[in-house]
Amino acid sequence: MTPENYLDLKLEPIEVVTVNSYGEIIQRQQRIAKYLIEDLSDGITLEMAKIPGGTFMMGSSEGEGKDNEKPQHKVNIQPFFMGKFPITQAQWKAVVSFPKAKIDLKPDPDPSGFKGANYPVENIYWSMGVEFCDRLSKRTKRKYRLPSETEWEYGCRAGTTTPFHFGETITKDLANYDGNAYGDGGITEVGSFGVANNFGLYDMHGNTYEWCQDMYYCNYKDAPINGSAWINENDKQARVLRGGSWGDDAELCRSASRDGNTTDLWYYSNSFRVVLSGDLSKGPASRCGA
Repeated sequence: MTPENYLDLKLEPIEVVTVNSYGEIIQRQQRIAKYLIEDLSDGITLEMAKIPGGTFMMGSSEGEGKDNEKPQHKVNIQPFFMGKFPITQAQWKAVVSFPKAKIDLKPDPDPSGFKGANYPVENIYWSMGVEFCDRLSKRTKRKYRLPSETEWEYGCRAGTTTPFHFGETITKDLANYDGNAYGDGGITEVGSFGVANNFGLYDMHGNTYEWCQDMYYCNYKDAPINGSAWINENDKQARVLRGGSWGDDAELCRSASRDGNTTDLWYYSNSFRVVLSGDLSKGPASRCGA
């Protein structure tokens, strides 16, 4: 453990790989990721990767992707922390036991179809993710929330400009997509593939979709360029989902690929990961939730 900004961060070696257009690994790099470790209860922890600030081009360039990923635009991002993995079922059960913030998370404390402590929690609708953040914030005195869509893509790309943070393509040895990664298909445990991106994030391509704060718009015209979530007063508008799932083809798992759905949708592949924003050594960050 090493102190940084008055926080004890865990330093962990990770392997980052790059593939060519045929999916062949052409480079392996050893890096060190930094994680804030949040103790939830009974030995269950939440690992938050430290994400440096920076500038990147969000969306797809001409010739790649769909119209809803355009226009490509420059965004400035402040440093933040992002979950190493999607929230697992063990983490979900721990936080569900915390005092209610706004809504009940009943009657089923574990809505997932694919059961396992280290599997992502799924069948999650957007408001459930926000309630999770609110309960966690009250318990830890830190301000957890869903990521903005910009933070999600910046975290996923981790400094890359290719369709996937691995490179030009992905393979079934690197990500769970198209329902066939492990033969019969289905969701896999977090971190199953053992390779991270440059920021120390895992499973950003495939496995489960991940909710963001933002309302879903059909393109990026007038989108924020400061990393903030794109929201208005209409709470009922569809929210953004990112990352693709185990049942989707590679095209829908790209770094820039995006979808949206209503906030009350229960769906077998919808999950989420959480973020902390701001300099945590200088007091609270912005309000949890949208």
